Amino acid sequence: MTAETSAKPKLTDREDIAKRLLRGSAKASFDPLVEIDWDAPVDPDMWAIRPERISLYGTPLWDSLSEEKRKELSRLEVASVATIGIWFETILMQMLVRHAYRNDPTTLHVQYAYTEIADECRHTVMFAKMVERLGWHTRRLDPVAYHLGRLFKAIAHGPLIFAGALFVEELLDQLQREAVPDERILPLVRSVARIHVTEEARHMRYAREEFQRDWAQRGALNRAYSSLVLGLVTYYSATRLINPEVYAQVGLDPREAHRAARANPYWTDTKTWAARKVVGTLGTAGAITGLGRHFWKKAGLLGR
Repeated sequence: MTAETSAKPKLTDREDIAKRLLRGSAKASFDPLVEIDWDAPVDPDMWAIRPERISLYGTPLWDSLSEEKRKELSRLEVASVATIGIWFETILMQMLVRHAYRNDPTTLHVQYAYTEIADECRHTVMFAKMVERLGWHTRRLDPVAYHLGRLFKAIAHGPLIFAGALFVEELLDQLQREAVPDERILPLVRSVARIHVTEEARHMRYAREEFQRDWAQRGALNRAYSSLVLGLVTYYSATRLINPEVYAQVGLDPREAHRAARANPYWTDTKTWAARKVVGTLGTAGAITGLGRHFWKKAGLLGR
């Protein structure tokens, strides 16, 4: 998919879209500490995600697990994904602050950036509380991913800020949209998903237009650099969605289970499905090319 084979996206006036997003924020923003019943028991007989979205689904290791352990694994995997969400949203908040710092705070565009930062602060607390309730304790990322995140937040410019934001937000959004209406899923997870989906819809609109506006102004060398860095960021994010320690917690060998998940076509299909919209957006713009595309493929985001 290339920019040459697709129509040029239509952009809304920057201040006009910011005005709409600010109005939407005023009408539909939530305080998770008030909206969610954090004291409600977590029913061990319910799923935290659809079973077919679990990384080991369809493998011999999955067959070896009892129904109780499969549901426990579902809770742990949702908590692990939320931990990656916290990691990236913390990076995003820092990048948005830098973006606002360079621009005029009297503009609606920058005021919406600050509004999004406030939203992300609440989301991070919400995810952290959910992680704890689901029985998981956050682990620090491996040194490569940890330091890549520190570097990325420091050097990312306009298109990388918003392309990275789109990637993580779209993946979470797809999984959560699927969970919201599913009555097999824990009420806690569905409540978190409902809030996040509602508020992230505005964030994704903001990021999509900012990416497209900024990308169109970049030269060939800058685009090649951005494509490579974006490929690395997506690879290290997507391949760390599930911390191998979740497998140990349900009695599996973490290395064996990690290898099984990476080779599992069902898990690859889930990541490809979750990434399909952001792949469409960035691929149409020509941002998934060259060596960067190799990393998208290697992460299981472009299909088998």
